[in-house]
Amino acid sequence: MTVMKVKQFVETAFSRPGRFWRGNLHTHSTLSDGLRSPEDVCRFYESHGYDFLSLTEHFLERYGWPLVDTRPYRSERFTTIIGAELHPTVDRMELGAPWHILAVGLPLNFAPPPREETGPALAARALESGAFVIAAHPQWYAMTDRDVEVLGPIHALEIYNASAADDNDAAESAYMLDILLARGKRLSACATDDAHFVLNTRDRAAGWTMVKSEALEPEALVTALKAGDYYSSTGPVIHDLTVEPGNRLHIRTSPANRIFLLGGPAEYQMVGEQGITEAEFDLSELTRNYARVVVRDDAGRKAWTNPIWFDEAS
Repeated sequence: MTVMKVKQFVETAFSRPGRFWRGNLHTHSTLSDGLRSPEDVCRFYESHGYDFLSLTEHFLERYGWPLVDTRPYRSERFTTIIGAELHPTVDRMELGAPWHILAVGLPLNFAPPPREETGPALAARALESGAFVIAAHPQWYAMTDRDVEVLGPIHALEIYNASAADDNDAAESAYMLDILLARGKRLSACATDDAHFVLNTRDRAAGWTMVKSEALEPEALVTALKAGDYYSSTGPVIHDLTVEPGNRLHIRTSPANRIFLLGGPAEYQMVGEQGITEAEFDLSELTRNYARVVVRDDAGRKAWTNPIWFDEAS
């Protein structure tokens, strides 16, 4: 068995300068298929303690190709990032469902897709424009691992989508993340609401990202997202994470009942005890160049770190 040699110091979001800002990267309003106005959506998130929001309307002809200028809804303590949920006009994913590609940090003049543009070509154009690009809700639409791979060097996939929890019980896509990581694809993983504000659903303030940045500014937040300087949550807080001498990973959290270290296939460790707020894991037996941590509380809510990348296996 090949054993990982971990560097004495591994830089993560927790070791970088700045502070964590809470945000939602996937949201809809009356400009596509949501039920509240753009201003109402922004005010909702600001009033619920969020620091930033990306309003990501379905970028489709039937909605007038909405790319919403949310700059008027910014304040001293709340900002917005221009974004959209992109869909090719004709092209479909491997199993026949339409592409859903989130792009956060788009320019306001991003052009609608020509009819012949494929999902991978649309993702490439969003990447070239400077956006943080995400494979949206993989489990919800039966997105395959091949679908994600052909999108090229996108940044992330949605590990949790709150809207899908009540639509078809397909909120979490961790399995897809683990397959792709094991194949060597470097992805981060974000949790989102995908809020539409439909009655009797829990699609708001239910899944979020905590982004580490020195400034609450759209450009700084997008740069941090691309670097993977964030973690995602549906409840638990991760206060700190360090990789320490002796191949030890130490994490401090809000009260939980399980903390998991997940490496390559069948490589995992678990610390379980009601009310635990910290855990330590031995990295010396990892055989791949990454691991990620999942925190679960008594209510079943989770927090996910992004993959932590170590030295290459040797």
